[in-house]
Amino acid sequence: GFTLQHRINSCPNNCSGHGKCTTGNSIASRVYCECDKYWKGEACDIPYCKNNCGSPDHGYCDLTGEKLCVCNDSWQGPDCSLTVPSKESYWILPNVKPFSPSVGRASHKAVVHGKFMWVIGGYTFNYSSFQMVLKLSLVKRVYCTLNFCMHSIMLRYGHSVALYQEDIYMYGGKIETLNGNVTDELWVFNIASQSWTTKTPTVLIHGQQYAVEGHTSHIVELNNGDIIMIVIFGYSAVYGYINSVQEYSIRTNVWLMPETRGAIVQGGYGHSSVYDTMTKSIYVHGGYKALTGNKYGLVDDLYRYEVSSRTWMILKESGFARYLHSAALISGALLVFGGNTHNDTSLSNGARCFSADFLAYDIACDEWKSLPKPNLHQDVNRFGHSAVVSNGSMYVFGGFSSVLLNDILVYKPPNCEAFREAEPCIDASPGIRCLWNKDHCVPWGSGHSNSSFPGANCPKKQAATDDRCYRYTDCASCTANTNGCQWCDDKKCISETTNCTVSEDSVKNYTKCRVKNEQICGKLTSCKLCSLNLNCQWDQRQQECQALPAHLCGEGWNHIGDACLRINTSRESYDNAKLYCYSLSGNLASLTSTKEVEFVLDELQKQEAYPCMFALKISPWVGLRKINISYWGWEDMSPFTNTTLQWLPGEPNDSGFCAYLERAEVAGLKANPCTAMADGLVCEKLVVSPNQNARPCKTPCSLRSCSNCTSQGLECMWCSSTKRCVDSNAYVISFPYGQCLEWQTATCPSQNCSGLRTCGQCLEQPGCGWCNDPSNTGKGHCIEGSSRGPMKALGKHTPEMVLDTVLCPKDKNFEWAFIQCPACQCNGHSTCVNGSICEQCKNLTAGKQCETCISGYYGDPTNGGKCQ
Repeated sequence: GFTLQHRINSCPNNCSGHGKCTTGNSIASRVYCECDKYWKGEACDIPYCKNNCGSPDHGYCDLTGEKLCVCNDSWQGPDCSLTVPSKESYWILPNVKPFSPSVGRASHKAVVHGKFMWVIGGYTFNYSSFQMVLKLSLVKRVYCTLNFCMHSIMLRYGHSVALYQEDIYMYGGKIETLNGNVTDELWVFNIASQSWTTKTPTVLIHGQQYAVEGHTSHIVELNNGDIIMIVIFGYSAVYGYINSVQEYSIRTNVWLMPETRGAIVQGGYGHSSVYDTMTKSIYVHGGYKALTGNKYGLVDDLYRYEVSSRTWMILKESGFARYLHSAALISGALLVFGGNTHNDTSLSNGARCFSADFLAYDIACDEWKSLPKPNLHQDVNRFGHSAVVSNGSMYVFGGFSSVLLNDILVYKPPNCEAFREAEPCIDASPGIRCLWNKDHCVPWGSGHSNSSFPGANCPKKQAATDDRCYRYTDCASCTANTNGCQWCDDKKCISETTNCTVSEDSVKNYTKCRVKNEQICGKLTSCKLCSLNLNCQWDQRQQECQALPAHLCGEGWNHIGDACLRINTSRESYDNAKLYCYSLSGNLASLTSTKEVEFVLDELQKQEAYPCMFALKISPWVGLRKINISYWGWEDMSPFTNTTLQWLPGEPNDSGFCAYLERAEVAGLKANPCTAMADGLVCEKLVVSPNQNARPCKTPCSLRSCSNCTSQGLECMWCSSTKRCVDSNAYVISFPYGQCLEWQTATCPSQNCSGLRTCGQCLEQPGCGWCNDPSNTGKGHCIEGSSRGPMKALGKHTPEMVLDTVLCPKDKNFEWAFIQCPACQCNGHSTCVNGSICEQCKNLTAGKQCETCISGYYGDPTNGGKCQ
């Protein structure tokens, strides 16, 4: 429980000891604080013009306007005490006009275009006056007036936005006014015309586009000039926590799910991410994720996603788990601010929901540092805010700290130009990374375009301990990280400084790892997501995704992706090779997936590396042939372009119409007459998955009604106040701003207040009130309402409620109760004596409140019901 203290018509915090409490001129006037000199704010808790702003040399104090320091050109900071440029950082809390409570929001997104910050969407308590789009001048610090049509699309939060030229691409999110549905809509907002258009992408593989919330996105240019939007992770109400990357090509309007390499990462909700143009990588930190053993919680992970190679790398973790925080990149430093650090459930360990933690990650050195929290003389703890960078400063907007925030915090980092010598320039971190360029200090990334890190004065990294490496349970994650680990043959990840126990051979580079199905399947945390992978099956009893047994393909076959592959060393012509594969219920292999290509090339490399183990080096036929004079196609009729394999120089030649893999340092394709002989062949056949005959997945929690939400164990929870069923492993993220007032995990309560028959049952439910009958015998009806009176829905498709006293008219002697029931509660079968004691139960009823039928009769006599 808690203790609540309140005072009526009193000065806030007794004016903080920096003013006196004063009453206005009229009798009805409220009291207010009359602040002492150099203090301002409602509670006189904000100092201003410290040290008189260093007047006259540094600046002067503006007493007529906002009561703040106005600095001369060579000075800056809240009190004009820092030089321009400065070696020190500082925070400011600027006043933004016009002030409007309706601006407050959380789980919105923001981008910077020119000198303006555009804020898109967000969660608010009252959508009736909500503005979908805000435009803020970062120079003048004023909100700009926008066309009303900008606010016409469905309001949402937990979405992502990414800027490309003059277009803002918005994807996904939760639409609160549609019963919390998570959408896969892709909208484009054009800044010049201030208008929205919707996109309908072509999805290459059916079903491979996830409607998500709590994800992030970035628009980047690939090496081939293609412009793509990359969507990172997120939570799907149907598929659960998404581990995948989604890609959208702006030029072709195509949506796809690329295969990624490197570490096997775990996706989640509410992480932060930034794109670094120098390393051409996306850095992803924190979030709320699925953990091992069917557990869920906050993480402090840091991943790097290299865009061009689609490779994941695990970097050093921050040590501070959180979600719904912000991240911004300034001069080689990833700045993480705020977030929700509360990882408790029924028992509290003291974690705070609202944080003002300020962390810096040095990209060059793979090191985290804690920076001082903002010293702004007011509570700046928050989560669900946004952060953008403009002109070298970080702008934090909005968020949630029990109330929705509409303020802006500005962080000014140290300026590299303030360092005049090489050594202090290079040592300028934490919070900033500088480079010494000839005779002056420049920000990280200036004048340097590749991914190396010249001049980075990094401390020597300590060798990883075995305990640190043990947590990686697969070869790829063990070796695709910066912790200095190696993978041993006994399936253990240990420090590079330790020797493997089974053999001296170990893997230190992720490219040498063979990714196994059990490693992929183990990261899929829902039945629906598991069923999309033909190599996996969902164990209903264990509630986990497991790899299908390897014998699905049969002896001599290898289960690779969605196919079975078999390499044979016999010397055959192309047609005879096809006949051999036919005899095994297969065909010559169409190597169209990255996994299949990597497997075959890996087998060829093994033969090159260990000649003693193989009697014959092979150059096998594959299922690729010339269809007509200019077109090569695979045996499964897919085009040749659907592969990562390449022709060797000078190929294909005109003499051959069939293709084989030539032995070479870099294996490639060569054309050969189909009647010629080749050393070996690669067969392929489809996997017949037991999933086709397995029990189908249960209906996702988000699609269930109350009656079947809680009837099947503890996998789902019912929120009676929002009338939504959510997955038990996602209840924390389903209502991050306290939208759910009461949970049900066992019986299904009445879905509407009107289904509750007694005042006691009615007032137990949040959002329900009792309209007492004029007879004052305990009869009445339960309806939606608040302490002010009964309420009704604003519209058919909106959860917004408005006051409607006609539903319980006081002028007709109806009585509204919201906190405490009327004293007389006899269910309409008796009047009361002494105000609360039922005098005599009538109509065949009995009980203290006439709530049961007398012996020999049955029925439900509550609220005027009958016994018979």
